[in-house]
Formats: sequence, structure tokens, C-alpha cells
Amino acid sequence: MNGTDFNHMHYGFIGLGLIGGSIARAIREKYPNCRITAYDVEAPSVEAAKKDGVINICAYEIDRVFSPCDLIFLCAPVSDNDENLLLLKNILGKNTLLTDVGSVKGNICEHVKAAGLEGQFIGGHPMTGSERTGYRNSKAMLLKNAYYILTPTEKTPRKKTDSMEALVKSLGAIPLILSAEEHDYVTAGISHLPHLLSASLVNLVKEKDNAAGIMKLVAAGGFKDITRISSSSPVMWEHICMTNRVNILSLLDSFMDSLQDIKNRIEKQDAPGTRNFFESARSYRESFTDVSGGPIKKSYVFYVDIPDEPGALATIVTLLAFQQINLKNIGITHNREVAEGSLLIEVWEEADIYRAQDVLSAKGYLVRIKK
Repeated sequence: MNGTDFNHMHYGFIGLGLIGGSIARAIREKYPNCRITAYDVEAPSVEAAKKDGVINICAYEIDRVFSPCDLIFLCAPVSDNDENLLLLKNILGKNTLLTDVGSVKGNICEHVKAAGLEGQFIGGHPMTGSERTGYRNSKAMLLKNAYYILTPTEKTPRKKTDSMEALVKSLGAIPLILSAEEHDYVTAGISHLPHLLSASLVNLVKEKDNAAGIMKLVAAGGFKDITRISSSSPVMWEHICMTNRVNILSLLDSFMDSLQDIKNRIEKQDAPGTRNFFESARSYRESFTDVSGGPIKKSYVFYVDIPDEPGALATIVTLLAFQQINLKNIGITHNREVAEGSLLIEVWEEADIYRAQDVLSAKGYLVRIKK
């Protein structure tokens, strides 16, 4: 990684799914004169990226086509990165920097050390994502205001770390430098454990629902908010649980103790203790930063009352499109628990909520913003 002339660097991507594709898009938007070479086991993904103008070179093998790269992102599943490291070891330029995007660092760092590549590696973890997967769902905006953790090794030159930090910042993300060990403990608590709990809650409702499926039918509001991450890739979460097992098990034990504690309070009809349980959580939760990036990404959602008539949905979407408000998600909600409106709209940026409110309110629509 020579210097910081990011606009004329050659970037490589091994894996071009949601995260790899989003980083590649962000680099292309910010640095249009750069070169990007990409490989993915799904060849149509790299071919689509070339057609989109995101990459320059489609790679169909991990070979010397990557030798000229200044910076290579390892974006394949965690278990595949180990083998990919061995393929890259003998074809890397001496100044090529390697990074990854995995949410577990201990495992990849061990393999980097075994390959003798510690001086050419900086672990990376963009704390962002989506319940949707694959290149087709990638967006440059996914990195905006997201924490991007960097974990240099003891042998990584400071100059390379500084350059990587500058690149991350230039793409709109927020760099944060941690050790690999600290990273894995932190992400076990604020990312890996929540995914386990979300999946457990969904499976509980599946098992305890009645034959008519009433729980599923009325599930909305808080339930959907805290379980949306259960739509993430099962294969990815299998890999994460196996590679960050020690940290996850330690925190899971602590969480089970916490559940037992609140269970005991409820059994004893300890009203003050139960209230303190919720008050403590509320107080700490309200102290969280408003930065949108994170493994459980902040959502910008509002609801709109719409008349039950043909073309109502199309009218609203057209009004927002004319204002160049980029929609992330849109849907109909039949449950009035959260708002009286029946149309749910999610946008990418907080400012777009208020722009949309102004546009739609001026046309007589009632808009309610989800807090």
C-alpha cells in the first residue's frame, strides 16, 4: 500500500457479497480513477459488478491477477479466508496490504501469523450490514457513519495502519483501532450474543405459537425490531459461533445468570426489583451514541396514513422520488400497535425522514416518525 494516493491505487476483492460489494462501490464512488480486481465463487457477482462499472477486472481464480494490487480485501466467509491466504501468500507483492472484513479476528490472525504475513495484514470489521445478502444488495451508503474496526498486528508498520485509517475515514466510516482480542470480546457482547438471542426468541415463538399461528400473525412493533437480525445468513453465523466460541460462551453464561435473576424477581413478586431491572436498562440504553453504524444498525423509519384506493402507494413513492429521497425499505403494516398509519417507509439517512415529512405533509398526508 504505497502512500495515500487512493485514487490511483489497485484494489483487490476476494469475495464480492454484501460487504465486499459495498466497500467496492464506496471506493469506486470516491476514487473513480482507481483499479479494482474482484473474485467470487459466484462468477455472476463479479460479472454484474463489472457491468455496473464498479470493478475493472473479473477474476475467475485467485492467482497472479492479484499480484499488482496495493490493497486486498478478504471478504469470503471466515472459514474460506484461511485457504485464500495460502493461495495469496506466494503471489503477493512485497508492498501489498491484506485486510479482511470478518466479525471474528482471533482465527484469521492465527492463520496470518502461520503464513508469515503479519507485517502485511490489518484486520478489518465494518460494523454494518443488512438482513439481505449478496452483491445485488450492496450499497456504498452502507459504510456511511458506521464504525469500522481495524486490528493491526504487532508487526504491522504504523504507516500502513495510518493509511488504512485514512482510507476508511475517506469512505465515510468511523475508524476505531483495537487489538484482535479486544475486538472479539466486544463483538461477542454487542453483535454475536444479540443474534443468538434474536434467533432463540424467534424459535421460541415458532414452538409456542398455537395451531392458528396467532403469535406470528400479530407480531409487529418491538418483536419485529429485535428479531429482524434473525434474517441474516445462517452459514455466516455458524462460522462466527464456532470461531468466537470462548467469548460467546462466557457472555452467554452471564446473560443466563441475568435471566435467572429477573425470573427470580418476578416469581417472588418483587415489584421494585423488577422495575429497577427495566429502569437500569432504559437509563443505560439512553446513554448510547446516536451514530447509526453498528451490527444492529439504527433504522430510520416513518409511517404514513394512506387512503385505501388504487395508486395511493405509487403517489407517495413518486413524491419522494422527485425529492431524490432514497428508500431502503417499504411495506404495508396491518398491525396498529406502532402507529395508526398503514404504510411503513425506511430511508438511509435521518435527514431524509424530515425531508419526507415536509413533502408528504404538504400534500395532506399524516406522517408519524418512529422514535
